[in-house]
Amino acid sequence: MKTSLLVLCPVVPANLESLKQRYDVTYAPTPEERQAAIAAHASRFQAVLTIGTIGLTAAEIAAMPALELVSCMGVGHETVDVDAARARGIVVTNGRGANDECVADHAMGLVIACMRNFRKLDQLCRDGVWRTAITPPPNVSGKRLGIFGMGAIGEKLATRASAFRMPIGYHNRNPKAGSPYQYFDSLLALAEWSDVLVCAAPGGASTHHAINAAALQALGAEGFLVNVGRGSIVDTPALASALATGVIAGAGIDVYESEPKPPTELIGLDNLILTPHLAGWSPESIDAQFTIFLENIEGHFSGRGAVTPV
Repeated sequence: MKTSLLVLCPVVPANLESLKQRYDVTYAPTPEERQAAIAAHASRFQAVLTIGTIGLTAAEIAAMPALELVSCMGVGHETVDVDAARARGIVVTNGRGANDECVADHAMGLVIACMRNFRKLDQLCRDGVWRTAITPPPNVSGKRLGIFGMGAIGEKLATRASAFRMPIGYHNRNPKAGSPYQYFDSLLALAEWSDVLVCAAPGGASTHHAINAAALQALGAEGFLVNVGRGSIVDTPALASALATGVIAGAGIDVYESEPKPPTELIGLDNLILTPHLAGWSPESIDAQFTIFLENIEGHFSGRGAVTPV
């Protein structure tokens, strides 16, 4: 008998077909389909595939008596009730390592794009405005890069930024042993030091609105903000105000609190580049995440064990 799998996140057609060949799949990527699937079939689901921003609640876990495995396609698992799962002996896994390179590439691209003001320059060029009528944007090379969340993605971003001769500082809850980069024991201190501050921290209560009005004020009128972590890290109204009033110079945002709806407070601002939570998505990273999920589900149900438990 095939393992019964509930899929709550979008999956590309080829990968979904591969899952259907291996497992008894219920595909429920919308809130309505999710609610209906759990109401009708909760008792038979043995595994759930989700992502950090979609998660799985304690009530949903409680409704699934046969559940053994909850897998997140990406590294994030902030809206999975891990405590509720562990209390039942349910294994929780993620896809750490699968898209680190992709996110770091995208983050570096946003650093360059927002500091060099690509969005506005493109618009001006299309309008026939020549360079002599434009205030030139600053260099990227040599500027101080602050990283909030020096995990695997932060480390890879630092490697990329080093090629631009950027001094690098970071803030975590604790300094990383052996790190060659300057540690700041507070986010405000890091923001004050940085020319560009990149958020690569996870979501959750500990980082909720860590980038607030005070942090943006500390970053300053010549500073730039990039967020490839989670939308909840940044106080959206505070960012909108800071961009509109010149508290900071600009921003590049891949994640935002209103996902998947556009961030209405931000979309009219010229000194901002927005991308739709795509930093971790590429054909290569999608394949890698899917491979890790297969290794987790096959490892668990074969008795070998999951490969990336949380």
